[in-house]
Amino acid sequence: MNNRKDQLANYSDEQRHAAMAKYKMIKSNLDYQKSLAEVSEDEGIPLRTLQRWKKHYLEEGLIGLVHKKRSDSGKIRLEPEVVSEIERLFFSYRKMSIATIQRKLGDFCSENRLVPPSYSQVYKTIQSLPSSVGVLAHEGEKVYSEMFDLIKIREPKRPNEVWQADHTLLDIEIIDTKGVLKRPWLTIIMDDYSRAIAGYSVSFDAPSAIHTALTLHQAIWTKQDSKWPICGIPEHFYTDHGSDFTSDHLEQVAIDLRINLLFSKVGVPRGRGKIERFFLTVNQLFLESLPGYIGNSDKEERLNFQEFRNKLHHFLIYDYNLKEHSSIKMCPTDKWNSKSFLPNLPENLEKLDLLLLEISKSRKVHSDGIHFQGLRYTNPNLSAFVGESVLIRYNPSDIAEIRVFYRNQFLCNAISPEISNYSIDMDDLIAARNKRKKILKEKVHSPSSIDLLITEQEEKNSNSNRKKKSILKRYLNE
Repeated sequence: MNNRKDQLANYSDEQRHAAMAKYKMIKSNLDYQKSLAEVSEDEGIPLRTLQRWKKHYLEEGLIGLVHKKRSDSGKIRLEPEVVSEIERLFFSYRKMSIATIQRKLGDFCSENRLVPPSYSQVYKTIQSLPSSVGVLAHEGEKVYSEMFDLIKIREPKRPNEVWQADHTLLDIEIIDTKGVLKRPWLTIIMDDYSRAIAGYSVSFDAPSAIHTALTLHQAIWTKQDSKWPICGIPEHFYTDHGSDFTSDHLEQVAIDLRINLLFSKVGVPRGRGKIERFFLTVNQLFLESLPGYIGNSDKEERLNFQEFRNKLHHFLIYDYNLKEHSSIKMCPTDKWNSKSFLPNLPENLEKLDLLLLEISKSRKVHSDGIHFQGLRYTNPNLSAFVGESVLIRYNPSDIAEIRVFYRNQFLCNAISPEISNYSIDMDDLIAARNKRKKILKEKVHSPSSIDLLITEQEEKNSNSNRKKKSILKRYLNE
């Protein structure tokens, strides 16, 4: 009986087809229709060959007709010492030619009284080595890992289990605010389970921790666009080891929101093929059709930043999130919604703002408010701090509102009347002015008076937040 190693299924299709051809030649003899001599004459096959085929078939069946290579076929008949020396020379010298290796082996074999190999034998010995061994010896562990390491592909089982983030310099030139053609950067956060885009940002500035934080802010919070439901705090946030992803600020945010930060291996950005394939999709299905795409020779007028951003938003939310994905066979938004789950959200938007809106500037409070980027920001609470230096925090994607801090304590939200429908109530302003004058007259030299005022302002802000919610639009693309 044949052992498991010698089964018909272990041979190639070519070998099995050849065995069937032999069987068909001797079948007429096996069926007692012709003698082997007649078969030999009809087929032009030597009689002794047909006799051997019949014998093998009767003893082993069809597998007996399979042409089996010699066990030492393809092996190089060299002394083990010679083979070892060939390998040593090959691994030690990256650019050494076969001829040089053979020449050095001549001296080695003479010293050790061995038969020197031919050029062909040296060549076959080197060719028989796994390519991965050569890469490891000549290119190093980093290149070897990139080419040959088996990676574990993360396959989440539910929405918001794993989010991936990455940046790319887009292959398109658009007009910046100064009329100069520039290539923008795109930052993307993708839900790994559904392939849905949870957040994005586009900027002419190189990737930074600030851009990552702003994009994460947008991804986590609910959007006003009903066609873009993706939101919530992810369980895992998977990125590379770029400085914009490994900042202390992002680590603090992750701890506070209970997000587990995952990083790809340093210098080896593998295992994140989904988001990299998405960037390829952006190139092929979006950028290539736009004026200014790198590689196109069109002379069309270039898009400005706002025009490009509008088109990008429509592509991401409607042409990508709401179109069937080739891998999951459904649109990403439906996949994200398929589990009918409730996303985990922060307690309120203000908490998320404090965590993620890190951009801060020092400013002086003037009698008409805070001046910043050519705009004026005001709030009745600021009347008690005219002439004082304060710290402001803001979102560059929405500068209608800034958050004001005094001595590291939150003071108020200041709003720009020029770009929002906001005005100060005159009674509130007069009351705030009178209160400031009273405190300064009573304790003009006591710093505790100002601290007391901050505490009172905090209580007032807290009570105000319970009564009404901000109606400001946080993002242009919501």
